[in-house]
Amino acid sequence: MTVPGLPMAVPSRDLPTRVRIHEVGARDGLQNEKATVPTEVKAEFIRRLADAGLTTIEATSFVHPKWVPQLADAEQVFPLVSDLPVALPVLVPNERGLDRALALGARRVAVFASATESFAKANLNRTVDEALAMFEPVVNRAKSEDVHVRGYLSMCFGDPWEGAVPIPQVVQVCKALLDMGCDELSLGDTIGVATPGHVVALLAALDEAGVPLSALGVHFHDTYGQALANTLAALQQGVTTVDASAGGLGGCPYAKSATGNLATEDLEWMLRGLGIDTGIDLGRLVATSTWMATQLGRPSPSRTVRALSHEDTEEH
Repeated sequence: MTVPGLPMAVPSRDLPTRVRIHEVGARDGLQNEKATVPTEVKAEFIRRLADAGLTTIEATSFVHPKWVPQLADAEQVFPLVSDLPVALPVLVPNERGLDRALALGARRVAVFASATESFAKANLNRTVDEALAMFEPVVNRAKSEDVHVRGYLSMCFGDPWEGAVPIPQVVQVCKALLDMGCDELSLGDTIGVATPGHVVALLAALDEAGVPLSALGVHFHDTYGQALANTLAALQQGVTTVDASAGGLGGCPYAKSATGNLATEDLEWMLRGLGIDTGIDLGRLVATSTWMATQLGRPSPSRTVRALSHEDTEEH
């Protein structure tokens, strides 16, 4: 239930005063739904997220409809939201995807790489090096058009086929993406196996390798209930960009053990308690996720959404 003054804000000296939430619910969340969400509902979802104060909202993916049928309407969705005064990055897997995105006026794109050979094979049907070679002309062309490029890196903390992923291996692919021209990187805990000490160790190794913290975001899944703890560890190291999904939507279609992303509302609750500003209106965000849960025909996985919308209230 909602109680005035809660959570009480208790700032910490070792944490940033502001964090940018990179909202992925409309892309990473909806692409993993079994049912296809109508185009108009997707656009309304993005508009409501913007109205709740989110400033970076990943809008859709220009992947071939055969691979991600839930986002086959990218050409229809993007024009419905392109007038919003927020950043609207889109996923592009190759040059054809980039062409489609640029034709609609997209100014922020993302490519999706892997830190492991097994996941690169499962997700892209390529080796890690072959995938990087495929992305290079995409990134080069985007930069020549003055388009911002984000590089997603999956399996940074563990792989369902290979197990533990050596930290130097992750650092190597991160460096390759930055050297290619990516403006920022998102470190993905794709199957949710990271723990705080691992997060600190990876960030320390990246820092030692000359990767600026300002270029890094973190993307945690909550498979083992570690997403908020891992996020806090990253914030303590100086990271200020955190990926999250409204209502906790999403997983990974190519990693069956992956559960939902870190819920934006759960993240916002923690950040508020730490005195960290995000610019988000939590009430509007909860209302948005409650609305989307109704559209999907199931309750929101987010603990904060359930608490503030009384979804878990039992009749006595």
